Formats: sequence, C-alpha cells, structure tokens
Amino acid sequence: MSPSAPRRGPGPGARPAARPPAARLPERGAAVSPARRAAWTVVRRVLEQDAYADRALMTEAEGLEPRDRALAKQLAFGAVQRRGTLDWVIARLAPGKKLEPPVRAALHLGIYEQLFLGTADHASVDQAVELAKPSYGYKLVNAVLRRLQREGIELPGDETIAGAAVRHSHPQWLVTLWWKELGADATRALLAADNEPAELALRINTLADVDEAALPPGRREGDALVVEGPFDVAGSPLFRAGVITPQSRAAQMVAPFLDPQPGERVLDLCAAPGGKTTHLAALMRAEGEVVAVERHPGRARALTAACRRMHATNVTVVQADARTFTSGRPFDRVLVDPPCSGLGTLRTHPDLRWKVTPDAIAGLVVVQDRILAAAQAALAPGGTLVYATCTISAAEDRLASEDRFRTLPHVDGTDGFSVARVTGATRSGQPAA
Repeated sequence: MSPSAPRRGPGPGARPAARPPAARLPERGAAVSPARRAAWTVVRRVLEQDAYADRALMTEAEGLEPRDRALAKQLAFGAVQRRGTLDWVIARLAPGKKLEPPVRAALHLGIYEQLFLGTADHASVDQAVELAKPSYGYKLVNAVLRRLQREGIELPGDETIAGAAVRHSHPQWLVTLWWKELGADATRALLAADNEPAELALRINTLADVDEAALPPGRREGDALVVEGPFDVAGSPLFRAGVITPQSRAAQMVAPFLDPQPGERVLDLCAAPGGKTTHLAALMRAEGEVVAVERHPGRARALTAACRRMHATNVTVVQADARTFTSGRPFDRVLVDPPCSGLGTLRTHPDLRWKVTPDAIAGLVVVQDRILAAAQAALAPGGTLVYATCTISAAEDRLASEDRFRTLPHVDGTDGFSVARVTGATRSGQPAA
C-alpha cells in the first residue's frame, strides 16, 4: 500500500530584507507560459507547505490543454525529484545566499530545464526570471542561470555514496541503505531508474464488458496493458465504465500470488484505494466474499465507489483499524498490504524520497507487525496469507518465507515490490510443519 507520510508544517522560509517605503517592486515582463506557471506553483507548494506533488499538480494543472498539462507534470515532477542536485548547484553558484521559497522554486525550474531538458537557454532564463518577480530575488535567478549558461557545471561522479546522492538526487541515508542491501552497482542503476518517467500501466477489468478495439494502443501482458503515448485515464469513458484502472505491473502481480478462488472468503487489510481489492474480486469472478478493511472514513468511501465502478459486487467495505481487526469467521485467504515507506514508487511519487526518514521506517515496522498479527489471527487453518509492500527496504519485509518475489525498477521497469506468501500458516505466521 502506498505510504501515508506524516505531514509537516510550512518551512520557515527566509524573508526579504526590509525596503525603504518609496521603493518600487520590479514589474513583470514577458508572460509566463501556463505550463511553467502551474509547475512553479506545484514546486512552491512542495517547498512551502510540504504538499504532495501529484496532488498539487491535479489542482494546478486543471483546465490546461493536454500538451501544457504534460509539460507542467514533466517540469514539476522533474524539479521535485532533482531537488537535491539543484540545491547542490545553487550552493556552488550562489554560495551563502538565502532564498525565499518562490525564488528557489523559480531557480529550481530554470536549472532543471538547462541541465536535464536541454531547453533553449533564453527560454529557461527568461521564464524563471519572470516567475521570481516581483521579488528582488529575480536578479539572483538571472545571475545564477546566466553563469550556468556561460560556465556549465560538472556534477559529482557516483563512485561514492556521497557523490551518488548528489548526482542522482536521493537523500544520502537512502543511498547508504541501498548500497548496503543491494550493492554499489545495483544501487547506481536503481537511483538512475528512479529519475526516469514511469510507464503507464492499466489493468483490464475482467468483470466488465471489454471491447478490445476501444483500448488505447500498448503492450499487453495478460490483463495488464502498458500504454504507448499519452492517455488521459481519468477522463476516459473506459475508466468511468470500469473497464480499466491504473495499476502498476508490479501491483498487478500481488492478487494472483494470493490466488483467490470463486466462493472463498478473502480478507484484504488496508484496502484503499482498491486496486488490489478489485483485482481479487475479478479473479474470483465476483463469487464468494472479499472483506476490505480501511480505517479512514474518506478513503473507505472512495474504496466503496471504486468497487462499484469496477463491478466488484462481492466486496464488503468495513471501516476499521487493521491493527485491531477481528472477525467471528476465519478467512480462506488474507492479503496484508500495510502502510509502508513506498520506496519502490519514487518514479510516480517524486517528493517521497524527501519525506521518508529512517525514523519513519522504524515507526512503520511497528504498525506492520501489528497488522500482520491481526491477519494471522484471522486466517483459517490451512489458509494462505500474502504480505506485500511497495518498497525496497529489508526492514519492512516482515513475513519470513522463502516463497516470495521482488520487483525492482531498474530490472523490471515497474515499481519496486516485495511480496511473501505462506500457506498453511500457524498463528505465528511461520509455515506449518
């Protein structure tokens, strides 16, 4: 399950120096493109309010033309992903300068365009300068970007942990973790993959009437469709009719691993937003019962709506805390999809790498163990339990089993998942003798 990282309040951002009463702010010049304006606002909200970039983009890009919306996403997600690298560049081209968040956001976009998109220099500079106005920090934006034009800059190599953290823009603690768990070469490949655009994968819903000719072009892998080219999922009539739903190929491997059968009683803990829940229902041909547990009232309502849209008529949504969930009747199969650090989804959640901390992982492990214990208590003798997390963190692999699989972005081209299964489990969660 995607993480729900604790939110922090707005950062203290430096204030501009006091100006004489007669001073006049500089006027804006050339108009800023709608895509850049939306991207800048998203980056500002991430910097100032600790907002989630994907949620902020949904608001700020509303009403944009498809081309502008795509550019806004590319700019905003790229600048947020590369924040570590961009701040490293700023520290070298403008050492010791304190920047207001709006100015820093404009500078992030300008540097990102120059270093990673190859945008024409005059466009990246002029637009970033205009975004920084009316603050007098626009002069610094202009100076830094002009210097970057003239001199360029060489990023550190990734032969060391510190260099790799800057070059690939990941927090150093995370690079250290993966360096230890995966090895240096695999870590470098994973870091690079995290900054690539994520593929758009859909699941074709077998509970709906599917007209294959109406599906967008792409590569089919069973019920998975990897879309080629741009496609507005939420705006598609196929989505509204429950024919398709966005779901990574890695996430689509989880429900089949549990292998639910028609007529069985299945428990899905921490079920929202419902991708795996509705997949379980489809594999069961909507026969039997899926009990989907979600603690948050709003997410439980959204889960109910998703099940209705996806024709998952055998799903019962229960608003309850998965850590303390009990049932009078045992379940044939149980899926545990607990809150996790989400470190396997950094391509689709560009700000997540800056939100997760080692302390947060330690806290999540406690929650995961409690949910796993509740799942084990609800499992019928001889039943099957699957524990799945969308992360790359050995500490969060809480179910001991040799029957498991892992996906990695740099190897499999999809999200990073760790999935383990036990069949005939005891209440301790270990395989029965």
